[in-house]
Amino acid sequence: MSSSDPAGRGLAAVADVPPVAQAAVPTVDVDRSDPEYRAWLKEAVRKVQADANRSADTHLLRFPLPEEWGIDLYLKDESTHPTGSLKHRLARSLFLYGLCNGWIRPGRPVIEASSGSTAVSEAYFAGLIGVPFIAVMPRTTSAEKCRLIEFHGGQCHFVDDSRKMYEESARLAAETGGHYMDQFTYAERATDWRGNNNIAESIYQQMKLERYPEPSWIVATAGTGGTSATIARYVHYMQYDTFICVPDPENSCFFDGWSNHDPAATSDCGSRIEGIGRPRMEPSFVTGAVDRMMKVPDAASVAAVRALDTALGRKAGGSTGTGLWSALKIVAEMVEQGRRGSVVTLICDPGDRYLDKYYSDAWLAEQGLDIAPYSAAIEQFLRTGIWP
Repeated sequence: MSSSDPAGRGLAAVADVPPVAQAAVPTVDVDRSDPEYRAWLKEAVRKVQADANRSADTHLLRFPLPEEWGIDLYLKDESTHPTGSLKHRLARSLFLYGLCNGWIRPGRPVIEASSGSTAVSEAYFAGLIGVPFIAVMPRTTSAEKCRLIEFHGGQCHFVDDSRKMYEESARLAAETGGHYMDQFTYAERATDWRGNNNIAESIYQQMKLERYPEPSWIVATAGTGGTSATIARYVHYMQYDTFICVPDPENSCFFDGWSNHDPAATSDCGSRIEGIGRPRMEPSFVTGAVDRMMKVPDAASVAAVRALDTALGRKAGGSTGTGLWSALKIVAEMVEQGRRGSVVTLICDPGDRYLDKYYSDAWLAEQGLDIAPYSAAIEQFLRTGIWP
């Protein structure tokens, strides 16, 4: 069911509000020079920045490969953030961006269109600074993600069609006088891609003492596109020779939009791999910064994430499997070409959020997904070095 408005206005009335095509900057309804507001703003920014100081860097794990290949595969484990996913970095950046722009205001809700992990992290930061939070999400979002949003003090507002999340979020912001965070527009500009301990800088710092410290490839899946943009821009800014690959799941338009140079590309149904893949080309997906994309079957994503559990004893979400499948294919190409080097991909979030999906054989059967051929392909490759 839809949540009630934390400001007490009642979101049931939102259905009568005309759709809003684009999130609008909140109306100036506070005196920006008011000492009380400035004191609140300073304290809110301090709290968000203090969260970063309390958080140690995430681990860089090695995926076991035969030594004779001369190739190292790493996974940066973003599931160890306080809110359990890569989106913790994004949420922190978006909150600082919104606060410093004067868009997030005391007592007014922050609203986000999210399939889950971003909403979990944003609920955490909203609670940290004491503002209400409403997540607009597909009704199919995992129950565990919904529980986590509510655990952090947020409220869930469901839509039946994932393509309607944007306008519904903007509509709620107009009704409540809140701020629509709009991660899909602001992700790439809210993150400081030149440094400031972003994920790319962290990867290169952690790779310094490895035998191949400059990765041949970094593989990053895309939801907003903010992570791939941050990593790619940092690589170019620092003049590294690393290439960036973005894998895309089924039911997502990013691959087609990138391949055909079509900024208007769309997909007419939502992604089954939560957190990545979009029905439209998002403003934060910077296509010009990406060197390569791969289209990954959903069954392959699930097979890969289960292979990760077998290899490292770590369960992760489906988006991690999408990235790992592509990273393994890149490793296979390097083996075939006799090249040595390193490849880095990401553990985006923990698998305990998806036990009823990617780790459920009943869910796979319901979705018509057969992972057996893909599991066999991974097993054969790791055993022989030859991709089927």
